[in-house]
Amino acid sequence: MKTERKLWRMWKVLSLALSIVIRVYWYRITRKSEKEKDLLWEHIGQEFKDTLFELKGVLIKVGQFLSIRADLLPNGFVSQIQDLIDHVPPSEWEEIEKVLESEWEKPIEGMMHSIEPTAIASASIGEVYRGFLPDGTKVAVKVQRPSIESIVKTDFRSLAIIIWFADHFAPVPKGFINFKKLYQELKEVIERELDFQKEMESAQTFRQRFQEEVGVKIPEVYPSHCTPKVLVMEWLDGERITSIEALSQPSINRDELSERLFRLFLPQWLEPGIFHADPHSGNVLLLKDGTIALLDFGMIGEISRKDAAHFQELLEGILMKNYSKATKALNQLGFLLPDADEELIVKLLEDALSLDMQQMKEMDLFTAKKEINDLFKTLPVQVPTRFIFLGRSFVTIEGMIHIISPDQETLSIIKPAFMDWLKKSGTSKWELFYKWMNTQPIFQIVHHVSDYLQAPKKMLSLQESQQYNEFEFRIYENKKKHWVYIGLAGMAGIISGIYLDHYWLTSGAIALDAVSIIGYAAASAGQRKWLKKTKRNKVI
Repeated sequence: MKTERKLWRMWKVLSLALSIVIRVYWYRITRKSEKEKDLLWEHIGQEFKDTLFELKGVLIKVGQFLSIRADLLPNGFVSQIQDLIDHVPPSEWEEIEKVLESEWEKPIEGMMHSIEPTAIASASIGEVYRGFLPDGTKVAVKVQRPSIESIVKTDFRSLAIIIWFADHFAPVPKGFINFKKLYQELKEVIERELDFQKEMESAQTFRQRFQEEVGVKIPEVYPSHCTPKVLVMEWLDGERITSIEALSQPSINRDELSERLFRLFLPQWLEPGIFHADPHSGNVLLLKDGTIALLDFGMIGEISRKDAAHFQELLEGILMKNYSKATKALNQLGFLLPDADEELIVKLLEDALSLDMQQMKEMDLFTAKKEINDLFKTLPVQVPTRFIFLGRSFVTIEGMIHIISPDQETLSIIKPAFMDWLKKSGTSKWELFYKWMNTQPIFQIVHHVSDYLQAPKKMLSLQESQQYNEFEFRIYENKKKHWVYIGLAGMAGIISGIYLDHYWLTSGAIALDAVSIIGYAAASAGQRKWLKKTKRNKVI
């Protein structure tokens, strides 16, 4: 990639980021309504999407990654980018041919009988071509786009600058979004997709895992033809599993197909190991004989044995009202940020989960419950990407089941598969029964009476402390806002000085900007110190 092109990409990304920050601060300074702020984020989301389509490359993947982080990003922004389609025009065949010969270190004829020069699929990272091995076997040849590595380096330099800026100047409470962690997860996801040998290994793992599963097909890979930039897999002829034409075949029982689809993914979600993190309908095919085929293993998530054990501890802690155990499990799973106060989380879990819906109706505490939920959004908790992937995988499959079996309740399809999995998993039924019984109202009378008596006092305390904290937080935000005003005035002075060619005006404006940066940094440091003190005192 030429230097001029790299600089142009960086300028487009950084200028958009700066524009977003200025507009967000301006809306905060001018105290725009929530509706106006939502419209702003929708507009920003559309601009962001348009820029991604203009620049193409790995930034499409960045947009797809951000579209699943509705837990961190404004709804208006996410709504504009959640339908991003990773499809870009294919490269010239001559360029693809050079990649293949470079990776195979020999002419294409030495590895393949033939390859059709027209791409059948083209995305931001790779393109897929139909080919034939020397023995006549039909295969799919996935080739990394030329110059993609150079584009990735350029884009990640830009993103690193944006993340640093957001970490220091974003208008959010410090310590409640770990921008560095978000950036690192994004980088790991994309770097994994760039390594086709890792995708090959994932495909082999899936094939071995489901090789004895009737009605499931994982394509075979050909390691002798695979490199970090080339992936050669068995070609499978099929239709999207949600295709109305495919589902209309007389041999297809829709409800049975839905259950088989759920059984294919259930162990991926609940057992240690890797799971398919991008099971959209283009990656799940229905073959002519009714077999379900799973494709594209570039985006996968992983649940370790430790994750599975900690998740079980989390469920047990919530069921048994052992909130200390639940909090430790959340920490072990990576949900708590480094600055999180575990004792504070324990108290919040206890306050939020001690009331059931019937109690809330009797006590007219709907408003208080909503306030507790709002408080949780300000906690130092950030869901790890692997669990975001897990949730998205489940929601995607649930959506497919609804399309395949529109007349059936999803629960009626899920329940038999889940009960069968439970029998095979080796989990003690008596242990589950005991834990379930302990959560029932008749065995929880003492807990519920105590919760009922303590609830008004807890709610009042939460409301008072929240109001006090909101007041303190507003003071710090106003201080920062004033320094932003001064900084914007300084920037206007610099532009005016340059335009008028006035040395002293430019110099004074630069000095004013320097003072504003120092003042903003001091106010931010004071705010962080106050937040830490608040956590230590367990004040919400």
